[in-house]
Amino acid sequence: MDDNATCHRTLAVQDCLDSEGIQRLVWPARSPDLNSIENVWDALGRKVAGRNYPPTNKNTLIRALTEEWDKLPQQLLNNVVQSMVRRVECCITLHGGHIPY
Repeated sequence: MDDNATCHRTLAVQDCLDSEGIQRLVWPARSPDLNSIENVWDALGRKVAGRNYPPTNKNTLIRALTEEWDKLPQQLLNNVVQSMVRRVECCITLHGGHIPY
């Protein structure tokens, strides 16, 4: 599954998926993002970006991501999971329109 972003629709991506035998799921354009991991990635990205010494290469990025991942509070993860009921209810109420999450 992807969000139909242009970068996910390149020939290189399609070739990679084909070589691995992966089929895309049909996913409507501009569908609401109900993927809760996106909130976790956002929190992680903010932590890495806010470091006193931002990563300058692949190795320091990997180290920074790992360190910040280990520091993410469990409550953040719990909140993201628990918010899914509200997200889905909101999506249904708005008939699949934009949800404020």
